Amino acid sequence: MTNLIVHLKDVNIYQGKNQVLKEVNLKISKGEFTYLIGKTGSGKSSLLKTLYAALPLKEGAGIVAGHKLLSLNRKTIPLLRRQLGIVFQDFNLLTDRSIEENLRFVLQATGWKSKQDIKDRIAAVLEQVDLKDKARSFPHELSGGEQQRVVIARALLNKPDIILADEPTGNLDPETADDILLLLRRLAQQNNTAVLFATHDYRILENFPARIIRCLNGKVVSEEEMEI
Repeated sequence: MTNLIVHLKDVNIYQGKNQVLKEVNLKISKGEFTYLIGKTGSGKSSLLKTLYAALPLKEGAGIVAGHKLLSLNRKTIPLLRRQLGIVFQDFNLLTDRSIEENLRFVLQATGWKSKQDIKDRIAAVLEQVDLKDKARSFPHELSGGEQQRVVIARALLNKPDIILADEPTGNLDPETADDILLLLRRLAQQNNTAVLFATHDYRILENFPARIIRCLNGKVVSEEEMEI
């Protein structure tokens, strides 16, 4: 059980009063790379929001990175999120700050104090995403793929147990999308970090197979279940 980063049991997920997903059972282990697929409106984003506590869990049992979702409150939600890396389709970088300053801002906001530790951690994550020579660049000076690498570096800062990636390649051309995907898969292996990668790009699924979870008709099913 200690190897499980995500464990949802009989979870019902709501947007307001509308039930989006019902009876969700999901397990994701440390270091596991998993795709999350489904049509627009099928509940992919709602599931991810439940995992990082943007949507409160009301029914069922859920544990993410050791935190019980039903027990979360305003004080403990930041502690959960510190153990998660979140990567969106939109980069949400601070445009008036260099890449280094973007990353320093996150570390300081999450309690890092030592200037040397901050400097070392920024250098380490930029090296992991192959951007160590871009620390002093500004977001507008980088390509879309490079900006997404910065976002991944930002997600890695606090050594997360899992990276939740919501359509991270949605705005990128196919070649750049492949680069980002392969980077995330490599990082999952190197850091023993789980990755849940939401996408509607079926080309990626065919070219780079991995476990698939699908949101379909209000349920969450694995592809293995669907083939039976």
